Amino acid sequence: MEIIQEFGTIFFVMAVVVGFYMTGGIGANDVANAMGTSVGSGAITVKQAIIIAAIFDFAGAFIAGGAVTKTIRKGIIDPSSIAGQPEILVYGMLAALLAAAIWLMIASTRGWPVSTTHSIVGAIVGFAIAGIGMDAVNWGKIGTVAASWIVSPIIGGVIALLLMLSIRKLILNTDNPFEKAKTWGPAYVFLVGFIVALVTLFKGLKHLKLEFTGMESFIAAVVVGLIVAVIGKMMINKVKVDETADREFHYASVEKVFTPMMIFTACAMAFAHGSNDVANGIGPLAAVVDIIESGGEVHQKAALPIWILVLGGAGIVIGLATMGYKVMQTIGTKITELTPTRGYCATLASACTVVLASKTGLPVSTTQIAVGAVMGVGFARGIGALDLRVLGNIAVSWVVTLPAGGILAAIFFFVFKGIFG
Repeated sequence: MEIIQEFGTIFFVMAVVVGFYMTGGIGANDVANAMGTSVGSGAITVKQAIIIAAIFDFAGAFIAGGAVTKTIRKGIIDPSSIAGQPEILVYGMLAALLAAAIWLMIASTRGWPVSTTHSIVGAIVGFAIAGIGMDAVNWGKIGTVAASWIVSPIIGGVIALLLMLSIRKLILNTDNPFEKAKTWGPAYVFLVGFIVALVTLFKGLKHLKLEFTGMESFIAAVVVGLIVAVIGKMMINKVKVDETADREFHYASVEKVFTPMMIFTACAMAFAHGSNDVANGIGPLAAVVDIIESGGEVHQKAALPIWILVLGGAGIVIGLATMGYKVMQTIGTKITELTPTRGYCATLASACTVVLASKTGLPVSTTQIAVGAVMGVGFARGIGALDLRVLGNIAVSWVVTLPAGGILAAIFFFVFKGIFG
């Protein structure tokens, strides 16, 4: 308690700085993943992606970022193990934030789309083992997280593959694919609005103190989907056949029909990401602030002041604008060639998988889902359409993420403990 009272102001400043750095890493990696399919498919430019993320990711974090956050991230640490030692949690959360942020920045400079969730989980496990002991870690929960490494990319990939096959059957393999695209386009736009609305309603409106039942969420999502479908139909109706482009690429006009859908998806997914994943950066920050303000009390949950949400949203935007381009390039162009139809399938598949995870409680990674979805649309054209070397590098980065975060966090924990006692 004495350490908290003596160094409370220093801890507060450190938490703000390191938390901001962490959210910058989220922007450079996680948000870049969300924008990668839209950029890689040619639906939007990198500058447009940054603008979309600046508006909608920030809005998601600020408006729907959540009123409270679990201070013991995902229940992986037993809070009773640090009873009477609040400074241990402060050292640990600062170490975890710094370790995860550094790893995310390293991965972003290399263009590796790693999992922010696994980065912070690995970092917290590392500090817990080093500072408390093996018994403080909920290893069953860690096993579930590890299992999600395999489950989430497969689910995303299968859904993306099925969507791509449906477009091929209903639109591409027909006598007049352009007219079929205009006919079926509103239905596919409906799916975008419907799925993303479910993501937001299931996980993203707690900060507004709006709670919905499953049926209410479903009905509201249907309404949103219909509204988006009407807007999409109006935009699709403006698309005209480009005979010159069609001579060079048979489906050029069809791809133009799907371009507006990718714009909708980019905006909606950026908002959903801001409302959900910003907690990876600001959760540990909120924990430190809560301990300091309560005079050393350790709580399972902590309130999220508006200024923390603003800080998190701003960090995400800056991270994407300054360092996100390499990860966007990996997701959007290096795994497989993306067009608006393929990008649409990959993005919608990611959203579907997140919705499923929201209802089952499966701790999946948005990043890994996105990679799996891109693999799915690539696999629809055959294994030769995938760059296996790039996928191999991504797989290695995923495996390294947990131990990298853990080792760095353990080192920083002992540094902080040595400095402050």
